[in-house]
Amino acid sequence: TAADIRLVAAPRSPHPGDEPNEYRCWSRSNRTSPSVERVRGIRMWPVNSNAILKKAVFGFMQRIFRRGALVSGLALIATLCAPSFLAPASAQSLPDSIADEEFWTLVTELSEPSGRFPPQLMSNEDSLLHVVPALKETVAPGGVYLGVGSEQNFTYIAAVRPRLAFIVDIRRDNMLQHLAYKALFELSADRADFIASLFSRPRPPDLDSESNVEALLDAYGSIPPDSGFHERTLGQVLDLLENGHGYPLIEADRASIARVLDAFSQADPTTLRGFGDNTNPTFAQLMAATDLDGRQQGFLASEENFRVVQDMERKNLVVPVVGDFAGDGAIAGIGSYLKQRGATVDVFYLSNVERYLFDQGEPGMQFYSNVAALPLNDSSTFIRSVTSDISARLGIPIPDGPEKWRTFLSSIDEDLTDFNEGRIRGYRDLFERR
Repeated sequence: TAADIRLVAAPRSPHPGDEPNEYRCWSRSNRTSPSVERVRGIRMWPVNSNAILKKAVFGFMQRIFRRGALVSGLALIATLCAPSFLAPASAQSLPDSIADEEFWTLVTELSEPSGRFPPQLMSNEDSLLHVVPALKETVAPGGVYLGVGSEQNFTYIAAVRPRLAFIVDIRRDNMLQHLAYKALFELSADRADFIASLFSRPRPPDLDSESNVEALLDAYGSIPPDSGFHERTLGQVLDLLENGHGYPLIEADRASIARVLDAFSQADPTTLRGFGDNTNPTFAQLMAATDLDGRQQGFLASEENFRVVQDMERKNLVVPVVGDFAGDGAIAGIGSYLKQRGATVDVFYLSNVERYLFDQGEPGMQFYSNVAALPLNDSSTFIRSVTSDISARLGIPIPDGPEKWRTFLSSIDEDLTDFNEGRIRGYRDLFERR
C-alpha cells in the first residue's frame, strides 16, 4: 500500500547547479529486510524539495490508483526506484541518434545481472509474421519498441518503424549477440553483404539489391564456410565495437561474440535452426516466411526493410539490455528514461516469457506491476506467443493451423485492467479471455 512506502531526501548539495540530491526509497513489504536503492535523476534542492516531492508523488499516486489498486503500490515502488541516466527531469523529445558514450551508459546502467537460460542463437517462432498486418494498422511509426530475444525483433522493428527500440533479455550473451548484429549491420552495404558476414561465406557475384530473399539465402547454402573470411569478420566486428564506438568490452564479452559468429559460420542459412528439435524452421525458412496473406515481411525480405533496421543500428537506436521482466532494474529504468523524454511504449514483444514468469508464481505478478509503471498510450500493444504443444498441455484455446507457434496481439491497457480485476492470474488466463 502507499503507506508502506517512504521517500527520504538526503541532500548532498545546498547550491543550485551542483550535484542533485540523492533519494532512497524502501518498502515495508519485507519488514525483516527492507531493500534500499539509490534513486537519482530528480533534480530537487533543499530549499523546496519537500513541497515539490509531495506534489509529484501525490499526482503520481492519483494516476496509478485510477488504474487499479492491485498493482498500484508495486508500480509506485518500481517507478520511484528506477535507475537514472543523468538526464534532467524536464521532458525531452526522443533523440534522432544516440552518442556512443550515452549508448553504452544505457546498456550498462539499465542492465541487471545475467540469468541462466538455454542459448538462443535465433528464433524458432514460425508464426511471428502472422500479426504484422494488424500490427501496422494498430501502431503508428515513430514510437518506442520493447522486445526480447534475437533477430525476430528486427522483423517487428522493420514493420512498425519505431524511433527507438530496447531489446531486454535475461541473458548477457543475447546483449552481446545484438552488439555483433549491430556491427554487421553497420559494416554491410546491403542484405547480401550482411548474410555473407553473418555466415562467414564469400558473396556470390550474381547477388544484388534486387535479389529476392530465397535467392539470397539459397546462394549461401551452397558455399562452404571460409575460415579466413570468418577471422576477418570477427576482427572487423570487435574493432568497430571497441575502437570505432569505444565500447569497453572485456575478454569474456569478446569470447561470447566469437562463439556466436563461430556458431553461424559452422552452419549455413539452410541448416541453422532455433533452439529445440530438428523440426524447427531454418534461418532461411524464417526469413522467407509470409504473413497470412502470403506477403514476405521479414527484415531480410527487402532492401527497404533491411535499411530500416540498419539506419537505426547506425544511429545507436537499438539498445540491447540484460534484464529480467520481473526484475527491479531494466523495465523500470527504461520507463524512467522514456518518461523523462515524454515518450510512451507502443509495442512490447514478449514471446512466451510470461509462461516462465507465471510458472514461478510471484514473478508473473511483478511483471505486470513493472508494465503498469511504464508510460503507455491507448494503442500500446503486447505481442505474445505460445507453442502448440504447451497450448495442448495447458488446455489453451488456439486457432487451427500447421505452425508450431501461435502469435497474438493484445491491448496492454486492457490486459492491465484484466489483471487488476482478477481475470489474469496465470498463463492460461492470457488466452482464455479471447
